[in-house]
Amino acid sequence: MNIGIIGCGYWGPNLVRNFNALDDVTIAAVSDSKPERLDYIGRQFPAVGVLTTDADDILRSPNIDAVVIATAVSSHFPLGLEALSNGKHLFMEKPLTATVEQAQQLIELAERKNLRVMVDHTFVYTGAVETIKQFIDSGQLGEIYYFDSVRVNLGLFQHDVNVIWDLAPHDVSIMDYLLGREPRAIAATGVAHFESDIENIAYISTYYDNNLLGHIHVNWLAPVKVRKTLISGSRKMIIYDDMEPSEKVKVYDRGVEVVHDRNQIYDILIQYRTGDMLAPRIDLTEALKKVAREFYDAVHENRPARTDGLAGLRVVRILEAANKSIRDGGRVVRLD
Repeated sequence: MNIGIIGCGYWGPNLVRNFNALDDVTIAAVSDSKPERLDYIGRQFPAVGVLTTDADDILRSPNIDAVVIATAVSSHFPLGLEALSNGKHLFMEKPLTATVEQAQQLIELAERKNLRVMVDHTFVYTGAVETIKQFIDSGQLGEIYYFDSVRVNLGLFQHDVNVIWDLAPHDVSIMDYLLGREPRAIAATGVAHFESDIENIAYISTYYDNNLLGHIHVNWLAPVKVRKTLISGSRKMIIYDDMEPSEKVKVYDRGVEVVHDRNQIYDILIQYRTGDMLAPRIDLTEALKKVAREFYDAVHENRPARTDGLAGLRVVRILEAANKSIRDGGRVVRLD
């Protein structure tokens, strides 16, 4: 597979490194608007074919099979549309697009042309999240009650997107993958400081059938970096702490049990159950290495990737609804 990569800012070099490491992949060209970034790529990866400041050199090249896009969110749709229009498979940095309508257009075009679309929801490919998925799918957690995540730090303020579009795609994609269902409604609140209309703190609630609740807190103004998720089930509970160096996932045999007192039929008693804690062994393979391999395999096997265009669409739908809710004072937004 001959790949062209557009965008070599913060994340682009990581994509170059991992695609370059695949035996069956050749990075035919890399594009960036800043010549100094291309100079850096040229020094780090001398095997890269063409270095260009014009993305059209990649998008219109007959020698390139697939395009990797790691640029600002606002440019995702026009670049992705041109790549697909020119018959190239598409790998897009998260989020897929800036709107649901744009995501739908890319997916429909790819289907008409029998091309693959994949979104770089990197955390879905981490050993920690894959392990949690195994616990949920095996039924060991029982009925899932809630998904609650915190992703905060004293972070890099973005000038074009708010904290929801910057940080929440990670947790929304994890939630989408682990729960395997779509919410019926979204509510969100957020605040913008420093005479800006770009929210730097936000809280997102996702409402599912059967009283399943999701909650995501993202924040650029925290004094410490926190990456923690709690998942509660009727049988067991999980804490996923991405900042932990070794025991990132801990499974607790704890919970509550409802007991009906037969002598007093209207009384419901809550009993607490406390058992052992298990820290399962986690695959430490770099997630982005798995991401690159998944894209290659999806194209050559002509199958949807784990985080395909539809997964990207589901994430964008939640982000868009959350933004709409914030603009409307936290009103609940129902999803079709």
